[in-house]
Amino acid sequence: MKAMILEKICDLGVEREPLRLVDYPDPEPAAGEVRIKLTVCGVCHTELDEIEGRTPPPQLPMILGHQAVGVIDRVGSGVGPARLGERVGVAWIFSACGECRWCRQGLENLCPEFRATGRDANGGYAEYMTVPALFAHPLPESISDVQAAPLLCAGAIGYRSLSLAKLDSGGPLGLTGFGASAHLVLKLVRHQYPDVPVYVFARSEKEQHFALELGAAWAGGTEDDPPELLESIIDTTPAWLPIVAAMRRLAPGGRLVINAIRKENRDRQLLAGIDYPEDLWLEKEIKSVANVTRRDVSEFLRLAAEIPLQPTCEEFPLTEANRALLELKERHVRGAKVLRIS
Repeated sequence: MKAMILEKICDLGVEREPLRLVDYPDPEPAAGEVRIKLTVCGVCHTELDEIEGRTPPPQLPMILGHQAVGVIDRVGSGVGPARLGERVGVAWIFSACGECRWCRQGLENLCPEFRATGRDANGGYAEYMTVPALFAHPLPESISDVQAAPLLCAGAIGYRSLSLAKLDSGGPLGLTGFGASAHLVLKLVRHQYPDVPVYVFARSEKEQHFALELGAAWAGGTEDDPPELLESIIDTTPAWLPIVAAMRRLAPGGRLVINAIRKENRDRQLLAGIDYPEDLWLEKEIKSVANVTRRDVSEFLRLAAEIPLQPTCEEFPLTEANRALLELKERHVRGAKVLRIS
């Protein structure tokens, strides 16, 4: 099969083509696994974290990609033949032990043996991949392959972030950063909480205008002041400055939800500037989002089909994965980027 592989950790700003197109052995499904003939795979900021070493694969080479969509064409022993031909998607959660106290509580995202697709096991930047059958999610017929890809990560992690934000009070919600995940969260809020105003903090005027097009009540820069203090803010950026700025824009008792697997190191010294009385006191809180569960993915896919939720997507051929990643790093973003594989 054709695959784009990562062979070494590097700075994408210097090594502008970190992935190499190769002929790679076709994978075969082990017991309990299925093989998927892939059609598309979404491109995520987490791939930048893998390439640049903030959350590196434990071994190289590695096939990245954790928003993979395709059709099951082979099954391993223990998997019924009924799954052959099924259209499925694979998310960031590749597997979990199923037995620890976190898994028993439905918190498999916290499992000590959590394995991530495209980091701990080969992912979707290829023509085929294998995955445990329990972690291959059937896709609603109403959602196309391209639209399904960002729903599997940007959408599912956005859904988990929104569940951790405190919106029951009807208070205003802030979104800092406006990429693939945040634009889906905004669409989801407009459907589920139509009376909740959403304020968007984004660096570029293009992102701010895009947010307003999608129904944001206000859009401004990262450090601009919104019309009112916010009940909750969801951060989807790779930087530290939005964290500091967000804490200062929370109402008393407000919650900041950080939706990022890693933060870049370059500006973490900004945290030393947090002022306790102004930024943290009055029972403000910070909640991190760790991975997703199978339940997050399946619930969100059903909801996305009902709304219906249609992500804004930009397509690239598999061979141009490096260009898609570079554009993502340089913040040339309008919605989600998706690789067309076949």
